[in-house]
Amino acid sequence: MNLECAEYFRGQAGYRRCFEELLKKWKSYGRSAGVIVLEHVSEEERRLLGGILGKTFHEETIRFSFAEFDRGLQKTRFAPVDMRVLLESYFGTKLSTNQEQKKKRRQDIERFFRESYERFAEEEKAGSESAAAFWASQMVETKSCGYYMLSREFGKNPKAAEKLMANVGKALKELSAAKEGEKENTVLAVFAAGISGNPHYFDWGATAGQLLTDALCCVMGRKLPENIHQWKEILLEAGIAPDSVSSLVHICGISLETEAGEHPAFRAFRERREPCAVTLENLREIVRVHAPGKRVFVVENEMVFSFLTEQLRRKNDRQSSAILCTSGQLRTAALKLLELLAAGGCQIYYSGDMDPEGIDIADRLWKRFGSRLEIWRMSPEDYRQGISGEVLEDVRMARMNRVEHPLLQKTASCIRRERRAAYQENILGKLLEDL
Repeated sequence: MNLECAEYFRGQAGYRRCFEELLKKWKSYGRSAGVIVLEHVSEEERRLLGGILGKTFHEETIRFSFAEFDRGLQKTRFAPVDMRVLLESYFGTKLSTNQEQKKKRRQDIERFFRESYERFAEEEKAGSESAAAFWASQMVETKSCGYYMLSREFGKNPKAAEKLMANVGKALKELSAAKEGEKENTVLAVFAAGISGNPHYFDWGATAGQLLTDALCCVMGRKLPENIHQWKEILLEAGIAPDSVSSLVHICGISLETEAGEHPAFRAFRERREPCAVTLENLREIVRVHAPGKRVFVVENEMVFSFLTEQLRRKNDRQSSAILCTSGQLRTAALKLLELLAAGGCQIYYSGDMDPEGIDIADRLWKRFGSRLEIWRMSPEDYRQGISGEVLEDVRMARMNRVEHPLLQKTASCIRRERRAAYQENILGKLLEDL
């Protein structure tokens, strides 16, 4: 009778909206519960529903309970009617409540992670846990390391999520093998193309790139990167060169050495006292870096760097100070070169613009290199001499809230009070005098 009943209701267009609402209520409650509200009802809908409910409707919006509709059905020639069977027959699908669907989704996700771990575990060597298996286990145990991202992707497209999981697992496996074999870093685009066929697959901002970053931080015990520079550092540590060309730093008077001795190309620049650009690719084989007197002066601004190097070149003094230019926010090449300088025993003197961004960069460098880095010409007195007419907006001031260096804290107080920026170009004489 339920099939016959469904056929009858399907044949009456005036019941369609009612049954759609009945379906929603059943999915929510799993039984005949809730109130049905139909707006702008037609004369046909009033007549058909009134016949089932035993009422006469005249208004444009009618309300009735699911239970009333169920009771009305049991008085028709189709009785007894099972509402679940009726709805399944009417819509041609098996019904499940929202809670049942959520439970099934949770079970599907749990199975997805469990089966992924098992696949990764099968690839383990005897007595060791693969990086991919460790990552998969940590996602389940801690509900982090990319767990919610993968769960969301699985909800949208299970097959795509499985492929994403497999590709990141494959990436971890290849990186582990490369590190064991002491192979050189591979360029990110080449690595991504080898894994997925898409050179941009693991890019910064891409879903796969974000998931690989989560996985690497999990395996390496690192915090998630807060910016693209920290992201590049993590990739380099893992054995991936994020970009071997566009990441660069300008130097003058610095000696770059490979295992075979001083790099001949950069030696020529050093001997001629000419500034030059050094890319991350150039630094691949550099193992040691030296500076005259074990001191290097670092400036943020390209124009300041050009002025200082030109003035020193005119002196024609081969032992004059070594200078490095970061060009604002530090790129990966600049950080690597500074690390090599610090490892070689050099003292780093850093000077930047005295605005919220410049103070923040200087403070982060000091936190990174500690006693190996001294803040140079960024005192309150230098600020007063270099102050400009540029008024700073409130949104930029927040950058100085986490400054910890004692001297920079004082300068930051001056900036907050004056609300103006000070630039290196305004204290060129002082910078040159120190050199």
